[in-house]
Amino acid sequence: MSGAIQSGMEKPAALPFNLDGRVVFVAGGGSAGPGWSIGRASCITYARMGAKVCVVDRDAASADETTALIESEGGLAHTFVGDVSVDADVVRLFAQARERFGEIDVLHHNVGIGKVGGPMETSAEEFDHVHNVNVRSLLLSTQQVLPAMIERGRGSIIAISSVAGMRYVGYPHLAYSVTKAAVAHFIRMLAQQYAVNNIRANTVVPGLIDTPRIENTVAKMFSTASLADAKAARAQQVPMGRMGTAWEVAHACGFLASDAASYITGTELLVDGGITGKFSTL
Repeated sequence: MSGAIQSGMEKPAALPFNLDGRVVFVAGGGSAGPGWSIGRASCITYARMGAKVCVVDRDAASADETTALIESEGGLAHTFVGDVSVDADVVRLFAQARERFGEIDVLHHNVGIGKVGGPMETSAEEFDHVHNVNVRSLLLSTQQVLPAMIERGRGSIIAISSVAGMRYVGYPHLAYSVTKAAVAHFIRMLAQQYAVNNIRANTVVPGLIDTPRIENTVAKMFSTASLADAKAARAQQVPMGRMGTAWEVAHACGFLASDAASYITGTELLVDGGITGKFSTL
């Protein structure tokens, strides 16, 4: 009986955890400081999966560092410098990327800035600036990649949101939180409209991740004397007892970019150590 069943089954497909020959455009491929940002770790992960990586950032030196790390491992990458929230820069960056590597197979939108404070501490101008960087840039970038993806009948778009876009995380972060919520819903709408074209769009939602951004912004939200104390306080909030790493987020992105996720679109992949399920008790 078992032999009869097996004889009628197709041979299982190999797991396609690779991006051989594909072009990945990473907006925000540098790092806010020394160490591993999500953007930098993602760039290297994509290159290790066989992709040609467009390392895009406003900070030329930081982007060059990411590119050099990829090349030191024998990967293929190139630095493109510009601001994806500026219309002219977006047109130029994508034109340069296409000229260098060809059409984009994967768009990874890793752009995000914040402004601490609630509505009374956030001016309309500050709110507009955060929205332009976090959301408008996603619109401009998708407009650049969608025509070719539609023509070829495939593509993957990945945006980085945050648990702050889903829940209150213990301190007022209105502009950042609202725009990160908008990013997730933008991707849901995109996924529904272009599923028929085999274009997948998904959001990765990091929780409390140990990146250089902590020192620059997040640590200021804790009334502690040191960065080490702030990191310890964040770790204690997570059910797993630790913050995540940039690599853990990057690996989730690599999965969604690959054909291993070929039937996944319009979803939010939480990479949070379980903290989202705990927010009601914080």
